[in-house]
Amino acid sequence: MKQAGKAAARRQQKIPAIPASRFLAAAVLAASAFGSGNAVAVDVDAGDYTALPAGTNLALVYYQHATRDALYARGHKAPIDAGLVSDVGILRGVHYTEIGGYIVDPQFLLPFGRLQGKDDLSGLGSARGVGDLILAATVWLVNRPETGTYFGITPFLFAPTGSYDRDDALNLGENRWKFALQAGFITKLAPKVSLDLIGDVTVYGKNDAYGATSATLKQDPSVQLQGFLRYHLSDAWDLRAGVSHTFGGETRVNGVDQNDRMETTKAMLGTAWFVTPSVQLMANYGRDLSVRSGLREDNRINLRLLKVF
Repeated sequence: MKQAGKAAARRQQKIPAIPASRFLAAAVLAASAFGSGNAVAVDVDAGDYTALPAGTNLALVYYQHATRDALYARGHKAPIDAGLVSDVGILRGVHYTEIGGYIVDPQFLLPFGRLQGKDDLSGLGSARGVGDLILAATVWLVNRPETGTYFGITPFLFAPTGSYDRDDALNLGENRWKFALQAGFITKLAPKVSLDLIGDVTVYGKNDAYGATSATLKQDPSVQLQGFLRYHLSDAWDLRAGVSHTFGGETRVNGVDQNDRMETTKAMLGTAWFVTPSVQLMANYGRDLSVRSGLREDNRINLRLLKVF
C-alpha cells in the first residue's frame, strides 16, 4: 500500500501546474482557418481542392461558433473549469485564372469575430476585432474533371494586420508573420464516393510583443494532416465526414521552452448543397477527440455560404 501511495504521489508530481495564459495561443482563433481552425491550423473543407474553369469567381462567407471546456498540458487535464467561446466569421474572395497552362486561384481571407473567456478563464476577458489577413493561391498540377481527380499545392501568407494588444490576454491577431505550404489531393473511390487528402506545414515568425512584458514568442513548425470522405447523393448534394491530426508547434518565450508541443486530433460531420447552380450552403459539426496541449474544443459549428459568378 505504501508503494502504491508513493507511485500515485510521483504521478501527481508529473502533472504540471498550468497557468491559463500559457495556453492562449493554442486557443485563440485567428486567420489560419477555412471556416474553422485555430492559430496553428490551415483547415480546409472537403472539395476545396476542386479546380474550376479559368474566369470563375467565388465569394464566400463563413461563420464558426466554438466552445472549449478543458485545458491540457502534456496530455494531463488541468484541475480547473476552463472555458472559451469564439464566434468568428471569414470573408473570402477567389479568382480562377490560367497561367502557363495551369489553373491558379489567387485569393484572400479576412477573419473577424469575438472571443470570450468563461468559467475559471473568465478573467481573460473578451476580445473582438479583425484577424490577420491571409493571402493564398493554389496551383493545380493535376486537373482531371472527367475522372474527379485533382492535385494542387497552395502557399499561404499570414500578415500581422489583425487586432492585437500585448496587454490583452485574448487577441484576434497574432502580431507575427506565418507561412504555410499545403498540398491537396482529390479522387473518386466509386461513382458516388470521393476521397480528399490534405497535408501542410506551417512556419512561424516571432512575436516580439508577447504579453505585458513584451516578451519574445517563437514557435517550432507544425504539421497538419486532414482526410475526408464524401458521399454524393446527387451532383448538387453531398454528405461528408473528416478527421484531422495536428502536431508540433512547441513554443519558447524569451528562449525558455514551454513544453507545449501539440498533438490534437479532431473529427467532423457535415453536408454541402448547391441550392441553385451558383449558390452553395455548407454546414459542419466537429469536436476535438484528443488534445495534448491547449484548450479542447467540445463543440464546433461551421456554416458557409458560397456564390459562384
